[in-house]
Amino acid sequence: MLLSMQIRDFVLVDALEVDFLSGLTVLTGETGAGKSLLVDALSLAMGERADAGVIRQGAQRAEISATFDITGLAALQQWLLEQELSAGETEENQCILRRIIDNHGRSRCYVNGCSATVAQLRTAGEWLVDLHGQHAHQSLMKTAFQRDMLDAYAGAGDLAARVAAQYREYAALMARIEVLESQRERQQAEREHLRWQIDELTALRFDGAEWESLQIDHAMLAHVAELQQGTAAALDMLSEQDDSVLSLLHMARSELQRLAAVDTRLTEYVALIDSAQTEIDEAVHGVRHYLGRLDADPARLADIEQRMAQIVSTAKKYREKPENLAVCLQQAQENWQRLEQDGDVDALRIQAGTVRQNWQKSAQQLTLARESAAESLSANVSRMMQQLALTGGRFDVLLSALPDAGMHGAEQVEFLVAPHEGSVPKSLAKTASGGELSRISLALQTVLGQAAAVPVLVFDEVDVGIGGGVAEAVGRLLRELGKQRQVLCITHLPQVAAQGQQHWQVSKQRHSDGAVISLVRELSAVERVEEIARMLGGEVLTETTRLHAQEMLAGVVSVRH
Repeated sequence: MLLSMQIRDFVLVDALEVDFLSGLTVLTGETGAGKSLLVDALSLAMGERADAGVIRQGAQRAEISATFDITGLAALQQWLLEQELSAGETEENQCILRRIIDNHGRSRCYVNGCSATVAQLRTAGEWLVDLHGQHAHQSLMKTAFQRDMLDAYAGAGDLAARVAAQYREYAALMARIEVLESQRERQQAEREHLRWQIDELTALRFDGAEWESLQIDHAMLAHVAELQQGTAAALDMLSEQDDSVLSLLHMARSELQRLAAVDTRLTEYVALIDSAQTEIDEAVHGVRHYLGRLDADPARLADIEQRMAQIVSTAKKYREKPENLAVCLQQAQENWQRLEQDGDVDALRIQAGTVRQNWQKSAQQLTLARESAAESLSANVSRMMQQLALTGGRFDVLLSALPDAGMHGAEQVEFLVAPHEGSVPKSLAKTASGGELSRISLALQTVLGQAAAVPVLVFDEVDVGIGGGVAEAVGRLLRELGKQRQVLCITHLPQVAAQGQQHWQVSKQRHSDGAVISLVRELSAVERVEEIARMLGGEVLTETTRLHAQEMLAGVVSVRH
C-alpha cells in the first residue's frame, strides 16, 4: 500500500507530507483548489513525463517522494534485487520512488535512494499503482483499449505481446521474400559475377608471400652478371689478392704481437684483430658460397616474368595492388555466401512457415484465454452494473473472428452494453450516455482492479456525470473495493466522500506576498460534517445541510458496523 507522500515546490504546493491509511481515502475540495495535484505528483513519481512547468513559481526544482509497503509483492522484491535497487535508505519491505525535476526540465530518478532511470521508475510503479483518470471512459470507446483491457483481465498481456512479436517476424520474412523475388534476376547476375571472380582468383593460386618471393628472384636473375662481377671483385679484395684485407690484417697482427712483448697493453688490440679476422673469414666463406651458386638462368627468368605479368594483369582488372588479390578473393567469397543465404527463397519460405505456425499457435492460445476471460468479464461487469443503478443492464464482450489473424490475434474485441432491461446490446459509442458511460467505466475498472494484483487503485473523478442514488451506489462500491485494495478517490460527490475511511481536503491559500498555494489536510469528524455539507449545499451552509451531512456519515457508520 501507499504509506506516504512528500511533495515540495510542485505546481501550487510548497511543502506537503501526507500519510495514507488502508481502505478508501477520499480527497475533496472546491473547483480549482488542486484536488488532482496529488494524483499528478504520484504519476510523476511513477515515471510519467515531466517538464519544468510543474515547478512552483519562484522555486528551482520540484521534488516528489512516495513510500510504499511492498510486503507480499515477491515479484517486485525480486526485480529490485536484480536491478540492484533494493539497498539504500529504505526500511525492510518498503520501496521509495523519488523524482526531482529542475527548472531546465531535467529529471533525476531514485528507487530506494539508488539512482535509477525513468523506465525503471515506471516499471516499479506498474507493480504498485493502477491509476484511473477522469477521462478513462473516453479511452473506453477505442477498440484497442478494449482489447488491452480484456487481455489484462485474462492475464494474457505477455501472450498478446508474443503474438504481436511473432506476427512482426513473419511479416518481415514475407517482405524479405517479396523483395528477393523482385530482385531475383539482378541478384542472380551478381551471384554469377562473383562466382566468376572466385573461380578466376582461385585458379591464380596466389598469396602475398609468393609475390614477395617473385620480386626477390626476379631482381636476382635480371642482374646476375652484375652480381657475379661485383661479388668476385669483393672476394679478391677480401682474400685473393696479395694485398687483400686478410693479408694486411695478418701482417698488422704479427707486428702488434711482436711489440706486445715490449708493452703488454697492446695485447687487447691483438685480440680485437683476431676477432675481425674471424668475422672476415666468415664473410669470405659466405660470399664465395653465394658466388658459386650464382648462375644465369634465362628460362627461369622468363617464367618469373610471365607469372608476374599474369598477377599484375589480374590486379589491374580488379583495380587493386598485386599483394591485395588474396583479400579480393576472400571478400568475393563472403559476398557470394551472403547472397546465397539471402537469395535462398526456399529456405526463407521454410523459416517463414515455422514462424507462422508458432504465431498461429500463440494466437489460438490467446483466443482461448480471451474467450474464457470474456465470459467472466461480461458476467462480473453486468453484476456490477446492477449496483450502479443500471438495473437490468447487461455488458457483453464480443469476439468476432477475423478472416486472417493479425498482430493482435485472430479476433476483434468489442465491448457491447445494454444499459436498460429489454434493450439490445450495442457498441458503447452508440448506446451509453455520458453518465452511463462513466458508471460502466467505473464498473470495468473495479472488476479489473479486483482481478489485478496491483495493491493501490487511484480514481481521479471517475464519478463525473452522476449524482443522487447512483452516486451513493458508486461510493458503496468504492468502499467495498477498499476492503481488498487501498483506494484513493478524488471526488466532487458528497455521497462518495461520505464513504471514505480517511478524508483529505484540498484548499487554496494566498500568502502575504500574493503567492497562491494549495493546502492538503486530513479532516476530523467535525470537519468532515462541514465539508460534506459544503459539497451538498454550496458556499452558504445551513443547519439543514449540516444535518443531512451528519445523516450521510452516520448512515455509512451504521452500515459499516
